[in-house]
Amino acid sequence: MSAFHLSDALDSPTEVDEEEFETRCLSLTHCDMQDVHDKTFRLEDGLDLVVTHNPMSLQCVVNLMLAVNRLKKSLPRCGKGLSDDELCCVILDSLVEDSIVKTSENFTVGEKRSTFQRFGSVNLCTLCDTSKKDVICVSEEMKLQAITLKGGHCERKVNFRLSKYIDTCQSEGQPVVLSITNNLHISCSMKDGRPVLNLEECSEAKLQTINKDDDMDRFLFYRTDKGLSHITFESVKYRGWFISTCEGEEQPVEMCEADATRRLTSFKLN
Repeated sequence: MSAFHLSDALDSPTEVDEEEFETRCLSLTHCDMQDVHDKTFRLEDGLDLVVTHNPMSLQCVVNLMLAVNRLKKSLPRCGKGLSDDELCCVILDSLVEDSIVKTSENFTVGEKRSTFQRFGSVNLCTLCDTSKKDVICVSEEMKLQAITLKGGHCERKVNFRLSKYIDTCQSEGQPVVLSITNNLHISCSMKDGRPVLNLEECSEAKLQTINKDDDMDRFLFYRTDKGLSHITFESVKYRGWFISTCEGEEQPVEMCEADATRRLTSFKLN
């Protein structure tokens, strides 16, 4: 406490009131509970602020004095003879918004939690990697592969349904869900300590709104445009892991880290 003065948190008070203002701050910090009750502050002629608090913390004192300081600056500019409604507006405009985030080890109380809301129309597309291999689906195994298709075999390409989402907490990329059918979607889950890519069934209704708390963010990927025809899909649930293909032919589409060797993480949408 000795190294911190509450007056440091305030906008500069007028020269006339500076000494009195600092004295009030310090006395409020060190007074006992009996001294705190029914504390009166003279804001302006005919207007007193009476504070009863139980208990009073350091942050409460800071917020209170910030509000008082703003009121002392606002009222002289407004002049005397304010109506009750006008006076109420001045006081409300001077209130201090209090936002507290408490942390305990790895747990955060009051942390914003992302909610993803689907919006807009569904885009139909096919995917090929930077070596021009197309993504197909091996129906027997229900696995995705990347293969260079020769002429006459274009029908083997997977027609993806790309659905866009709004992320309420961040804008690092465009959140999307990649679907093969209305109920079959790409997902990313943990298996044996490693994120793996799956084709997973889920109803469209459950994917309209996605919350991280219910594990449904495994269906979400951040689409990021890296330049001309270079688009990456990063797992929302496991950041740093991307949908990728192998440099070889007819290899499965899998998840990999950004710096993985012999893996291609950039795609072109057709």
